[in-house]
Amino acid sequence: MTKPMLQDKLGRPLQDLRISVTDRCNFRCTYCMPKEIFGKDFAFMPKDHLLSFEEIERLARIFVDLGVKKIRLTGGEPLLRRNLPELIQKLVMIDGLEDIGLTTNGVLLGKMAEKLKTAGLTRVNVSLDALDDELFQSINDSGISSKRVLESIEQAQAAGLEVKVNMVVKKGMNDQEVIPMAKYFKEKGITLRYIEFMDVGQSNGWDYSKVVTKKQLFEQLNEDFQLEPVDPAYLGEVAKRYRYKGTNSEVGFITSVSESFCSSCTRARVAADGKFYTCLFASGGFDLKEVIRSGATDEELKDTIIPTWKERGDRYSDERTEETAKNRKKIEMSYIGG
Repeated sequence: MTKPMLQDKLGRPLQDLRISVTDRCNFRCTYCMPKEIFGKDFAFMPKDHLLSFEEIERLARIFVDLGVKKIRLTGGEPLLRRNLPELIQKLVMIDGLEDIGLTTNGVLLGKMAEKLKTAGLTRVNVSLDALDDELFQSINDSGISSKRVLESIEQAQAAGLEVKVNMVVKKGMNDQEVIPMAKYFKEKGITLRYIEFMDVGQSNGWDYSKVVTKKQLFEQLNEDFQLEPVDPAYLGEVAKRYRYKGTNSEVGFITSVSESFCSSCTRARVAADGKFYTCLFASGGFDLKEVIRSGATDEELKDTIIPTWKERGDRYSDERTEETAKNRKKIEMSYIGG
């Protein structure tokens, strides 16, 4: 018999799980982990606060048993977590899990690509906000060149990994790079996805006036390219997808601000310390690590996850106002994962 689908208050199934494996990052992007807050003295999680690979694997199996089909590993920068391919090897063995992805800034991707592929990873999303090297370095504030990330992308492709590129677009920061990025990745046959600047966390200085909307991005692209819509590949797909006419190259838009997709959100999140969140814009989470380390059985863990999801009524992006965006306490992106 088919198990009944676990749904929240709004009828949204639990299908996707994002697992943060570390809160550390080797970038200090101004819209995510600005140096004035995440400086040299910032206290990141000590090792014993992080979920172990065995604990992550156990939680992943339980979530898959509850309906999760796809897992994405995030951070922080997930490739900073030592021996990450070992975790991927564990996850790919879970019966019923259909897909594992990884989101990375790409700095360490090149040298790890072969190991990641051998472990069973099939695809990665690389965050890259500009091709222009001086601009890119000013955004990541870490002295890392765009050339290094582009080389890593080539190495990942050579290893057999599918690559997509994510670009956060912020007015006055990098909106002049929209067309150059499109041209570059169109020629490479790599899907580029533009992400509207979101009000995640408390420290990124979000203001609606700095958002470049999907409509504005589409109009800008339409001056140089002919785009045709592509149907969603699955329920809950976040990106609104288009194809460059006459090619197989795609471009997508993540429209959390201008065209909310709360109504079809099927994603849960587990932070690096085991907190379980039902929304990217959450103010608090449920501590699964405490339950695990108290000696709970799998059934007892399910008995904490199931009611948390069933009571989920999150629809922050539907309800966002300038006031709530500025005054609501939210978890930092570097902690909860993208």
